[in-house]
Amino acid sequence: MPSALPDGESVPADGALPAQALAGATGRPLGFYLHVPYCATRCGYCDFNTYTATELRGTGGVLASRDNYADTLADEVRLARKVLGDDPREVRTVFVGGGTPTLLAADDLVRMLAVIRDEFGLAADAEVTTEANPESVDPAYLGTLREGGFNRISFGMQSAKQHVLKILDRTHTPGRPERCVAEARAAGFEHVNLDLIYGTPGESDDDWRASLEAALGAGPDHVSAYALIVEEGTQLARRIRRGEIPMTDDDVHADRYLIAEEMLTGAGFDWYEVSNWATSEAGRCLHNELYWRGADWWGAGPGAHSHVGGVRWWNVKHPGAYAAALASGRSPGAGRELLSEEDRRVERILLELRLREGVPLSLLKEEGLAASRRALADGLLQEGPYEEGRAVLTLRGRLLADAVVRDLVD
Repeated sequence: MPSALPDGESVPADGALPAQALAGATGRPLGFYLHVPYCATRCGYCDFNTYTATELRGTGGVLASRDNYADTLADEVRLARKVLGDDPREVRTVFVGGGTPTLLAADDLVRMLAVIRDEFGLAADAEVTTEANPESVDPAYLGTLREGGFNRISFGMQSAKQHVLKILDRTHTPGRPERCVAEARAAGFEHVNLDLIYGTPGESDDDWRASLEAALGAGPDHVSAYALIVEEGTQLARRIRRGEIPMTDDDVHADRYLIAEEMLTGAGFDWYEVSNWATSEAGRCLHNELYWRGADWWGAGPGAHSHVGGVRWWNVKHPGAYAAALASGRSPGAGRELLSEEDRRVERILLELRLREGVPLSLLKEEGLAASRRALADGLLQEGPYEEGRAVLTLRGRLLADAVVRDLVD
């Protein structure tokens, strides 16, 4: 089942933010994340805040139905307009995630985007993305999305090998994600991403190379490749604990990452975040860059997280509770926290170090600077950027990014 929400102070019934959160807002980009919490089946590795029809049955009534979800989410967008008041910013990015957003009708996704356009306005060059399950779209569906204003789409491919997909409990068939890329291009999508996962138990190096070859052959301009993380409470974790399948070790993950870097770079992709590669700057996911650079975003939907001006909050998780709160005129916020300057400094290091541009050395304290010098000597940071005042990971540093970050935040 989905992981637990963090602790925090209560959110006002009207969702009002502290005055300092809105100060200087016009100088920061604004994005929206729209969470669709429905899935046809639950993948064995997933601990996201998602629900199948069976899991919702009898727990949320009509309020938890996906049939009226677009209208419910629109209510939160209108709440966001009230909370942000006369904030003049147009929305720079919209990202619809889940779950499986494409379980909703294409017209529903378009209506969700339309309410953002109506309440806030979209920047002329706004990036508008939805995630999609390869089996839940067809050319007509994709055409409706494109006509409705979506210009970027991200397909969950995970692997090109059937036995790997089976371990992950993925329901699509090998080859379908690649065909989806062609259908999305034909519909007029400018930017297409394929999501891959490496390190699944039973996957070989050759399996991983075959998945990368299939992805590259499809012609996306963006590829995300993530090491499989086995989360407690998932079906996959229980199977590993029972000894049904083996756990993949860190050395295998490192080898698979190096394979990805070699093959993606050889095909004209450049890394811009540790787990993300694009063929050009225009191909980067701008919405994710909002997260990584600490900009402002409003997360609408059950369990969605938001951040505006140093205030972070999160919604109640269950779709029924979420809908009930909005129906009664209350914010669906479950808790929030006001980030201190030190919190924000640490988060900048945690997130920006993962980017190709790295993090300014001026953010580091004395212990962190000493650690950065050791990382430089160990070949974990690039010499040129370091001399210019920035900590930028080398390829070896990317393999050890979490450890480097831990040292630099001291």
